[in-house]
Amino acid sequence: MPLRVALAQLAVTREIPINVEALRRAIDFAKRQKADILLTPEGSLSGYTHQFDAGAARDALQEITALARERQVGLALGTCFFEADNKCYNQLRFYLPDGTYLGFHSKILRCGDFSTPPRGEIEHYAAAPLGTFQFLDVKVGGLICNDLWANPACTPVPDPHLTQQLSQLGAQLILHAVHGGRDGSPWAREVIWPFHEANLRMRARVGRLWVATVDSSHPTHLPCSAPSGIIDPEGNWAARIADQGEQFLCHDVELR
Repeated sequence: MPLRVALAQLAVTREIPINVEALRRAIDFAKRQKADILLTPEGSLSGYTHQFDAGAARDALQEITALARERQVGLALGTCFFEADNKCYNQLRFYLPDGTYLGFHSKILRCGDFSTPPRGEIEHYAAAPLGTFQFLDVKVGGLICNDLWANPACTPVPDPHLTQQLSQLGAQLILHAVHGGRDGSPWAREVIWPFHEANLRMRARVGRLWVATVDSSHPTHLPCSAPSGIIDPEGNWAARIADQGEQFLCHDVELR
């Protein structure tokens, strides 16, 4: 049977209550579409920041996961979160439709500059080892933004080819949460967007993987930094989302 994947391209803000309302709309969409799993952008609960209210994020996480459990929708939920070790992780958290928590992928290729030591988000977020998750009958992997394309402008470490590593671990589908910067400039549209799209398609093809990817649409008056949609193992788009504003998509992923 196919895995029915829903994507929510949301305007991720630093206001947790606003993010929660957007996530509620996304879960309701996924329920109506009878999706097995919903993918949301990087930081879609907490905001893409290490400076968030940890208590409010915990309460919001409980609210959103309870709603998804009630609606019988699995989650690949993007959020920043403080774990029991008191470290902050930029995460993609995985839940089955019955609410069972499978664990999290934390962003590995955290952005930073080329000073010694590097400065940037690499200072603020911890990382955990790469792994896969058994979602129903499918082995899936999670990646966050730069994990996939290893942008040389903001990655002070060598490219570890995480898509290939996940393929070798047996993953059939990668769920990729994005929150890319954008300014509406020609450089953003002529260089950054094609770089992101080419990497998505090339790495899906090389790894013989399905890739579901979704960006934040904030600010909504500008196009996203990267395309949202689903790419098949040949590197072709199976489904696409319009590149601006809040958008939803549901698609059946036919797994081998």
